[in-house]
Amino acid sequence: MKVAMIVKTDDGGRWTLPHLDELRGRGHEVVAVLPPGSEGRLRKALHDRGIDVVQSAFDFRFRPAPATAAGLLGLRGQLRALAPDVLHYHLYASALATRIASLGLPARRVHMVAGPLYLESPLIRLVERLLCRLDAVVVGGSEHTATLYRRIGMPGARVTAIPYGVDTAHFTPPSPAYRAACRDAFGVAAGTFTACMVAYVYPPKRLTHRGRGIKGHDVLLAAWQRFRRETSGGARLILLGGGFTPAGETHKRALMRRFGVAADPSIDWQDSVLDVRDCYAAADVSISPSLSENHGAALEAGAMGVPSIVSDAGALPETVAPSTGWTVPRDDVDALVAALHEAHAEFRNGALRRRGQLAREHTEARFAQDRAAAAVADVLERAARR
Repeated sequence: MKVAMIVKTDDGGRWTLPHLDELRGRGHEVVAVLPPGSEGRLRKALHDRGIDVVQSAFDFRFRPAPATAAGLLGLRGQLRALAPDVLHYHLYASALATRIASLGLPARRVHMVAGPLYLESPLIRLVERLLCRLDAVVVGGSEHTATLYRRIGMPGARVTAIPYGVDTAHFTPPSPAYRAACRDAFGVAAGTFTACMVAYVYPPKRLTHRGRGIKGHDVLLAAWQRFRRETSGGARLILLGGGFTPAGETHKRALMRRFGVAADPSIDWQDSVLDVRDCYAAADVSISPSLSENHGAALEAGAMGVPSIVSDAGALPETVAPSTGWTVPRDDVDALVAALHEAHAEFRNGALRRRGQLAREHTEARFAQDRAAAAVADVLERAARR
């Protein structure tokens, strides 16, 4: 079987790599089609694996210009020349481009959905109600997303749910020495309750959650200010993630000014660290206050034995159980403050550690990346046989 994986980024999207590794391990041929551009992290990882990369003739930007039609025609020629058995695509612009460019070609189309955000737009949902019928299979990256596709009319037999998952061999609970070293590196004093949020800062979207960043940084910062005023003793908040684009960086700077982050010694906001595991190792609780999300950082946190407070947006509630974390209504500062107080109380009485152990067990059982990758490969093999 030959699989062409199409994704609109050459930098993000490294969660596709386990799928390609699994396919190659089964003896299948894989090729990646990425947008034209510089040597991003995904492109480099593919080259390091010896996977052929085709530079797409289309840049995955839909504009009312002749270049759009020319690019799609060029992509069609590339897909015809590659002659794959299965076209496997992620991210919505990739899905649109591949569906259009592959009309009439014999390859089976398998759309794996990284997140539900675009389906929260009434306009896109109306369009997708029609276009998803071009897919042989839609793989929701969560049960939530798979349910959304069934609701818009995709036949249930052609929809399944498989998480992208987390590498539970890479993200593991830290040793006491490693945890102490990480807390020291972040300047966390002994006995200090520490929360973390790991997420890029995305700029506000036009079609959904207008004027708001979807990761909910503003919700957390507002809640943290109240929590600190109401809490005695030390507490730290580590935010990890810069702007995903220049517009995202502009939005981050606006948030920092709005909430006075630079003047608040309890907040440490860093663009990146050499190893994201250091952040989780230093933390007592992870927070995902998103307005829209798939599974997000809660899987990495859970794999490292860190309990999470998540919003009820998208698939985030799938990542925690009552014994492993907290689910609060999205965009609800009061509820997030209350959850922080509960986590802080458990930190002080020692119960939070057991919650973290259960979070690790929950994540291993439901979201192990190797099992998820095998399930994706099974779907592609079945699609090719039909």
